[in-house]
Amino acid sequence: MKLSVIVPVYNTAADGKLEYCLNSLVGQTLQDMEIIAVDDCSTDQSWDILLQFEKKYPGRFRAVHSEVNRKQGGAKNIGLTLASGEWIGFIDSDDWITPDMYEKMLARAEETGADMVGCDYCLTQEHSMKTGQVVHNNSPEQAGSLDHDKYASLILDSGSLVVKIYRRDIILGCESRFPEGIFYEDNALGNTWMLRAKHFAYMPEPMYYYYQHEASTVHTITRKRCEDRMEAGRIMIAEAKRYGYLEEYYKELECSFSVLFYVNTLFTYMFGVKKKELSFVKALGDEMRSTFPDFQENPYYQKRFNEEEKKLVRMQQKSSLFFMIYFSLLWTYRNFRKKLKP
Repeated sequence: MKLSVIVPVYNTAADGKLEYCLNSLVGQTLQDMEIIAVDDCSTDQSWDILLQFEKKYPGRFRAVHSEVNRKQGGAKNIGLTLASGEWIGFIDSDDWITPDMYEKMLARAEETGADMVGCDYCLTQEHSMKTGQVVHNNSPEQAGSLDHDKYASLILDSGSLVVKIYRRDIILGCESRFPEGIFYEDNALGNTWMLRAKHFAYMPEPMYYYYQHEASTVHTITRKRCEDRMEAGRIMIAEAKRYGYLEEYYKELECSFSVLFYVNTLFTYMFGVKKKELSFVKALGDEMRSTFPDFQENPYYQKRFNEEEKKLVRMQQKSSLFFMIYFSLLWTYRNFRKKLKP
């Protein structure tokens, strides 16, 4: 088997989302592939849809049911235990891909000798093959035989896991598996897998369609989601310590952790969680400071964040209470100004 594609599924039956995703997989021009769809204890009709596809595409489509909800990481781990392909890919069950995506990616791997291949994606709000807003996942400078500088660049800007395929040994030859029971599982160990690759081929073509809807992970902000992102950050650093690459890529990992664990979490919590708690904001800042005491001096941090963001971070590091008051007043004022505009 050339390729195994793992699809974690949870309650995506509505509005034809799941079927649209699966049809894009069974319709691939690449024939030598298996689709492993893992239902993560859905409460809608998702499992029934998977069984229908398994019956319609025997030997090519495999439906697997998890008895307990293990989140996407757990579902992916189940899929990895069953994967037989020389290459492994992932796709979210509410997204879809172009008919020739995997054939093109494998052809590029054969041309270049790459063991990791990636492409771009586009954002869309409709079920169609019309190209939406294109997001460049990587850059040509990151591609080729991987050395220290390219690894460092990929830690900072790794791109999404779902728009990549990996040679089997990169993932299954490594002991690490996705964390279970949390969201943002890809962020937790993406670096560990990426650093096992020797050659990266990048295709600047949007072949993956990232469906934008209110129920998606990135559009749902709760305290639990914020805590999950923080836990993913902790695991990311634990992985770096476990495999001995924390020191070599300290600055890159410090910046990545600052973004994942702290800055994004701090601002999304303030924007999206209705009942804000001082204790949460304070604990977030305290742990950031204890993990990377000098993170505000990081050259990548200094370059990648604007002055207002850095000002807010400095404020929170000095006083969580003052930060929360200031942030709320600032947000109220800006909303008021928007309403005044014709």
